[in-house]
Amino acid sequence: MKSPYLFFVYVLFFSMSVQAAEIDTTCSNLINPDSVTIIRDKWGVPHIYGTTDADVAYGLAWANAEDDFQTIQETYLAAKNMEGLNKGKKGMVIDYVVQLIKARAVVDEKYENDISPKFKEYLNAYAQGINAYAQSHPQELACKKLFPINPKDILTAYVLSFSLICKLNDVLNKINNGQIEPYFSQVIGSNGIAMNSTKTANGETFLDINSHQPLEGPLSWYEAHLVSKEGLNILGGLFPGGVSAFCGTNGNMGWGHTVNSVDFIDVYQLQMNPKEKYQYYFDGEPTNLEVRKVKLKTKLFGFIPITIEKKAFWSKYGATLKAKKGDKNTFYSIRYGANMDIRGAEQWYHMNKAQNFTEFQKALQMQALPCFNIIYADKFDTIYYLSNGLVPERTVGYNWRKVLPGNTSNTLWTQFHKLEDIPQVLNPSCGYIYNVNNSPFEATCEKENFKTDCYDQTMGYELIKNNRSCRVESLIKNNDAFTFEDFKNLKYDLKLPDTILSIFNLNINEIFEMNPDDYPKIADALRLIQKWDHTSNMESVEASIVMLSGYYLKNLVDKKNSHSIADIEVSERLYEKSVKKAKKHLMKFFNTMLVPLGNLQRLVRGDDDMPLSGFPDVLAAMYSKPYKHGHGRFKAYAGESYIELVRFGKDSTEIETINAYGASNNPTSPHYNDQMELYTHQKTKKMSLNKDAILKEAERIYHPE
Repeated sequence: MKSPYLFFVYVLFFSMSVQAAEIDTTCSNLINPDSVTIIRDKWGVPHIYGTTDADVAYGLAWANAEDDFQTIQETYLAAKNMEGLNKGKKGMVIDYVVQLIKARAVVDEKYENDISPKFKEYLNAYAQGINAYAQSHPQELACKKLFPINPKDILTAYVLSFSLICKLNDVLNKINNGQIEPYFSQVIGSNGIAMNSTKTANGETFLDINSHQPLEGPLSWYEAHLVSKEGLNILGGLFPGGVSAFCGTNGNMGWGHTVNSVDFIDVYQLQMNPKEKYQYYFDGEPTNLEVRKVKLKTKLFGFIPITIEKKAFWSKYGATLKAKKGDKNTFYSIRYGANMDIRGAEQWYHMNKAQNFTEFQKALQMQALPCFNIIYADKFDTIYYLSNGLVPERTVGYNWRKVLPGNTSNTLWTQFHKLEDIPQVLNPSCGYIYNVNNSPFEATCEKENFKTDCYDQTMGYELIKNNRSCRVESLIKNNDAFTFEDFKNLKYDLKLPDTILSIFNLNINEIFEMNPDDYPKIADALRLIQKWDHTSNMESVEASIVMLSGYYLKNLVDKKNSHSIADIEVSERLYEKSVKKAKKHLMKFFNTMLVPLGNLQRLVRGDDDMPLSGFPDVLAAMYSKPYKHGHGRFKAYAGESYIELVRFGKDSTEIETINAYGASNNPTSPHYNDQMELYTHQKTKKMSLNKDAILKEAERIYHPE
């Protein structure tokens, strides 16, 4: 499930306490904390029980804050244009972007009419929970003025997050010629696989929920179990500050998400009036840009409060930026769906509550989630794939992947495609569906795929394969009777396909073809590389030097090309140099080239430092980078993160999950790192939706204080 931006400096945070009078008590239904019960299991995962859904929302806010209050605050500082107070110039970037795209304005405009009364109560309860925690723990506040938060702040955070995941960051970077520093690190990559009784050995249905996200930070996973007497009973994952599960299972059904490559966002160059400042032509008529002054705050030298004003522009197309280079009168506008709808959080809430495919599909009909593939399975033997998203209905005749003319209503779309127009597969006869960020037209066996001639070409779906899609296809086709153990082995596969498409977005196959005799200084390294069997288990010595060669090749290419490195033609000289650097690295830090991958690549948290398998774009993917005290080793930062495997049987549902570190991001918690060993050995923990079973292994039972 993959951030933002540029700009300036500013303001202070005063004292470190929140007065009781500042906590929002204006909600229609105040939650009694005694109506919320939090059961922490032996792994520290919160199982949150309440009479109403709103009770559970309060409990989720409290439990999540206990485990990761700092990251939650980071999410809401951005939503309230206060991140500059927390992170200086880098934070001011996101504060500017929030105002540029009118994230709060769209919430203010649509909140009363578009959000249901039931979900307003739910949001109010969540806000009460997080405000109550802030009041009780003033020593943990990053910025006093952040609190209280309210439901509109919550939805503003969702609008921002959805915008970033829909690649707003990439677009802004291109307009600014690469000058914008990413605010969140994000890796595009996830897996979702489902099989029904046609494909399994004993007639069960299997679901693999397996996104590849950062292991820490605002886009990392938090696991929780939400239960109410109003029908909520979902175990799954969410990001810090999320108000419900983004993916998971309730025992009857479950779903996962992967990032999809669809043309969700359009860029327009405005035809400016050279004689009138901030005026452009639209359908031949001069039209004034909307010009707003936005305030950005930070602390100069870390303690002097200052406020800076910057202009923000808006055209008929949407958010507008002045180009940083070239003609000073060049303006670009951006148009996309994620800042036009505020109901994404509510759609996830209804997906949480669905008990079967009919109810789940009803939630999907809201079409409020602006992006994400959906991979669904249930105990009734239904499997389903949807390349979901707010895809505009565009006029034929334009290249919608390029910069568009911003002077005509012909390019100003106003509607989105209906759900039935979007690529999807329901219950294919071959019994399986998958998406690993590949083409939506390759989601199952060939004869059952959504046909490419059945969709509007302006939607911009990419017809791509990747290493994972090639690998998963071959593994699924070779087994017509999967056991659950087979299914787990598929999910945890560590091998690249026979023909590697790319690593780090670069073609490294040339390295495998280089004649060692022609390169005497690296002949031994090339021979080692060319022995590699494409497997990235922690014992592989060949995988280490291949990974390092790819890492150094990417760095060398990045120096020559400040923008995208995809499809770059790499010279033989760069291949040679990258292998030379890889060899030098191993000899310097390990005194040998025969270094097992697990010695080079580590899972590190606090004092725990463990060997780790995995590689970019294998099914069990891992991304790592050098770290300060690594002594030449690499630390995992993204890839395999929250994993949930669901086995829907005729009489029961079995659930296994794992997170990279643990249930808590508090270094003093015993659950800060207690899942690491299981994680590094590709093992899972058993989880349950049954309260009696949960109580038997309860570590702590309490009400929010």
